[in-house]
Amino acid sequence: MKRTISILGSTGSIGRQTLDVAQACGHKVAALTVNRSVELAEEQARQFQPELVVAVDEAAARDLKQRLADTSIRVVGGREGLMEAATLPQADTVVTAVVGIAGLEPTLAAIDAGKRIALANKETLVCAGDLVMARAEEKGAEIVPVDSEHSAIFQCLQGCKDRGEVKRLIITASGGPFFGKTREELEYVTRAQALRHPNWAMGAKITIDSATLMNKGLEFIEAMRLYRMPPQQIQVVVHRESIVHSLVEFNDGAILAQLGTADMRVPIQYALTWPERTQGPATPLDLLSCPPLTFAKPDPDTFRCLGLALECAQKGGTSTAILNGANEVAVELFLQDKIGFLDIARLVEGALERVASKPADTLEDVLEADRAARQAVHDMLI
Repeated sequence: MKRTISILGSTGSIGRQTLDVAQACGHKVAALTVNRSVELAEEQARQFQPELVVAVDEAAARDLKQRLADTSIRVVGGREGLMEAATLPQADTVVTAVVGIAGLEPTLAAIDAGKRIALANKETLVCAGDLVMARAEEKGAEIVPVDSEHSAIFQCLQGCKDRGEVKRLIITASGGPFFGKTREELEYVTRAQALRHPNWAMGAKITIDSATLMNKGLEFIEAMRLYRMPPQQIQVVVHRESIVHSLVEFNDGAILAQLGTADMRVPIQYALTWPERTQGPATPLDLLSCPPLTFAKPDPDTFRCLGLALECAQKGGTSTAILNGANEVAVELFLQDKIGFLDIARLVEGALERVASKPADTLEDVLEADRAARQAVHDMLI
């Protein structure tokens, strides 16, 4: 089935790879959104000829409008443009590849418009998963995960008619660039070292989250919300080769796993074509050239971000929004060389101690928890 898609965050890693899939599989692009990457946005717009291009940064939008003045493409700026792209009538599918909690409100708007959500923004479910899933059920909107791990679980659950058959979900983690290191060794790691992921080519923020293992903690919480599973039925294992993307164990002892190359175009394509499968641009896995597959326990004490996320998964409420908001600020500070690697977890833990968690009954509850967490991190640096 050919889709007509809006891509929220088209110049990031997921956005660029979604355009690869769209070109290879013949999907039509109705809208593109960027923050301020004007040159790449212009290149994408001229190639794919969407109806709408949005630059959230107003100055970037003005620049982009001038650059595309010789086309019929409509250019809009600001958050209002992002919301319009999420609800564009011509699009049947919205790829939410905006980084961070900024993707939450556009995702809810797309759900309200009845779109299929190809969900690459894990923070949406981490911060407000119960609200989002309830809204999707109410509106009849499909949420199909793009994260390789959750796509793997989604695929393994096809044909499972009763979640009661599932014993546990097993989420694999590469372990990032620092697997096996001690806290003493991590104290002085650099930004460049943390950005050197052994297997995946990703954006800066998610690459740092992979290095701290926060990414796996966020995925743990996301799995709880997406698959309505309690935390005691979810496990994280380190799989250095990034070939087994996740597994599902059933009550009869059978385990189903999804294997593939470390190529995000595979789960992106499946999110667009599900329940169908078509040929695509990704290189297939060659089992005869695979290294041995290994599995190990993660170390949530050394990689404290993972431990904090698992604690918040148990606690629930707005604690997950506090966790995420504090982490977003801390990672940005690390990328600016303003704090050390281990300071990321220290700041997140400090925010969780300073901001009280409460039930996440409304969107306002979630957004206020996020705001308070960000402020708490800044306050700790004064």
